[in-house]
Amino acid sequence: MQRVRMSLPYFADFGWEAEVVNVDEKYADIAKDDLLLQSVPTDIKTYRVKAFNKNLTAKFGLGSIALRSLWFYRQKVNSLLRNGKYDLIYFSTTQFPVCILGAYWKKRFNIPYVIDMQDPWHSDYYQNKSKEQQPNKYWFSYRLNKYLEPIAIKHAGGLISVSENYITDLKNRYSEIKDIPSATITFGAFHLDITIAANNADRFKPLLNNGYKNIVYIGRGGVDMHKAIIPVFEALKIGLKDQPEKFSKLKLYFIGTSYAAAGNGVATILPLAKRCGVDSNVIEITDRISYYQTLLTLQQANALFIPGSDDPKYTASKIYPYLSTNKSLLAIFNAESSAINILNEYGAPYVYSYDKTPDIKLKVLTFLTDVLNETTEPAAYNTTAIEKYSAKQMALQQSKLFNKVLHGEI
Repeated sequence: MQRVRMSLPYFADFGWEAEVVNVDEKYADIAKDDLLLQSVPTDIKTYRVKAFNKNLTAKFGLGSIALRSLWFYRQKVNSLLRNGKYDLIYFSTTQFPVCILGAYWKKRFNIPYVIDMQDPWHSDYYQNKSKEQQPNKYWFSYRLNKYLEPIAIKHAGGLISVSENYITDLKNRYSEIKDIPSATITFGAFHLDITIAANNADRFKPLLNNGYKNIVYIGRGGVDMHKAIIPVFEALKIGLKDQPEKFSKLKLYFIGTSYAAAGNGVATILPLAKRCGVDSNVIEITDRISYYQTLLTLQQANALFIPGSDDPKYTASKIYPYLSTNKSLLAIFNAESSAINILNEYGAPYVYSYDKTPDIKLKVLTFLTDVLNETTEPAAYNTTAIEKYSAKQMALQQSKLFNKVLHGEI
């Protein structure tokens, strides 16, 4: 959703008239944020579809909004394609089962489609992990994804992804798509969002305690992020031992760490903090918060932290809102993650890899100390990188890919 939302103001500049079909928000159980509509041009045609009631489908283990809305997407888009002229269908969502409709519409209406792989769809990453490390309902979702992915991918006219590795994996897996147009396009920085969040600050209850120096991470948690988080907790432990009075004023927030419905999330960061002996300085809020409350909370923090996954293919699309705040930012990723290169292009000073940075614990301790002393380096980012990774430039790259799909170019 965020990819399309940030691109809608610019698609027309590059020759594409966009219409949007999405699920009516009343059928979703995620945090709602009507402020998102302030950034969508008023002339964009939007069609909302229904979904089966989750209270009913959950009895059969089918709570996914993608599966609940599949029939309604089919009916609505069938009607649009019968009665209008469309050149391309674009799937940009992590609710991947909806993408199987692309193959159906291509066969019935002879319209090509592009899939945006914001995350891996079918993946063996968790196959050898313990049950505690696997996502909820992993047994079912793994088999469903293994069955559905080829239906959608084999007939796609083009692929977009935030990670080149995702595209490479798919082209190696399916020979049918080895020659289709593809592009690695990250999410863009959409600076209007920062203004919208600041202008609506009174809508949101503050989450941070102003009596402390607060370092904030907002995003999913998980055991796969522990390797990136451990150096921070170990550095914090050293600080608490050597300068207890000073470091007792430091709080690390991890917010929105679970995809589960509000009140049902299982903490994955606080248990690690307890094992490291720093849980009194760590606050984990598993419930997800709305996008603009996220941006506002990032702006209210003293500094920010982004941990990466231990999966080298992982790239964090969330880095752009973080960078847009101009707050001091600590980022720790797998050395192979593309996020490191992007952050280095921006000129972010506190970017490390948990597996390759020498003395990372001491470097992190310096960062924590600088936050407490208010002496962190200013976030003076490279203007070339700011332009390169802007939402407008990302919309241009998407449009170029669309043109290649239509004209048969590779």
